[in-house]
Amino acid sequence: MRFTLRQLQVFVAIARSENVSRAAEALALSQSAASAALAELESQSALPLFDRHGKRLRLNDQGSVLLPHAVELLDRAAELEGLLRGEHGLGRLRVGATLTIGNYLLPLIVSNFLQAHPEARVALQVRNTATIAELLRHHEIDLGLVEGQVVDAELEVEPWVEDELVVFCAPAHPLATRGRSGPGVELEEIARQPWILRERGSGTRETFDRALRHLPGGVVPRLELEHTEAVKRAVESGLGLGCLSRLALRDAFRRGSLVAVEVPALDLRRRFSFVWHRGKYHGAAMRRFLEDCRAFTSGARRSDEIPLPPVA
Repeated sequence: MRFTLRQLQVFVAIARSENVSRAAEALALSQSAASAALAELESQSALPLFDRHGKRLRLNDQGSVLLPHAVELLDRAAELEGLLRGEHGLGRLRVGATLTIGNYLLPLIVSNFLQAHPEARVALQVRNTATIAELLRHHEIDLGLVEGQVVDAELEVEPWVEDELVVFCAPAHPLATRGRSGPGVELEEIARQPWILRERGSGTRETFDRALRHLPGGVVPRLELEHTEAVKRAVESGLGLGCLSRLALRDAFRRGSLVAVEVPALDLRRRFSFVWHRGKYHGAAMRRFLEDCRAFTSGARRSDEIPLPPVA
């Protein structure tokens, strides 16, 4: 074999940043050294690996085929390097999670993981589903935990735990009493209400829009926000109805600061899922973390039934 791990590192870094200078900076190399490494690697290939657009380099078909194999080889090499150094820990893991999972489940799972494996390192990003999928496609994270649907030939999706959204309002809202008891609220009634919703691209918004797909005209949001807590605060202040995971609302319902509005006509069920790139090598850290996630939710029929400490 004539290629080197350094050449593969440079190739992967350029694929992620689409720029030689930024890739060189990330690897603590000079720009000339990074350019030379890429040139040497491409000279061993029958075809170039990138299409050039000025200073921007974008993976072509040949490079796209090579990328997941290069990432896997580098992951395995890093694991081997640790063994040669006498290290027996789990190493580093890059995790991306959507907001509901990242805010309410991941802090406890990561805490337990790091207490059991103090030598491990976890880098956690909390983004919406669309962004997590994009990070996985570019191999910028190892594992995604998402609440939205991911349909992508490059990504593997494994179901984790069931979840359900619920419409909710402030206690003083006219629908609050009817939402707590009786047969629930008709779809036409909530359609006329002002709404505070998550942004498009989030799994929560995707599930909500899908549930209302047969409602002529749908609903027009009064306010769109990127954060679950911001939606809850806006609804608490009386700006309108919201729709979030029961998991995110469990403590607010317990305190009485928010009230569930049951709408039988709406199917707001979904599931949390694990996602990774199909070419991703499952190292020891990723395997153990997945085991911990499954154990954490074991026995729970739905996410809001997972035993969690209450928030004051």
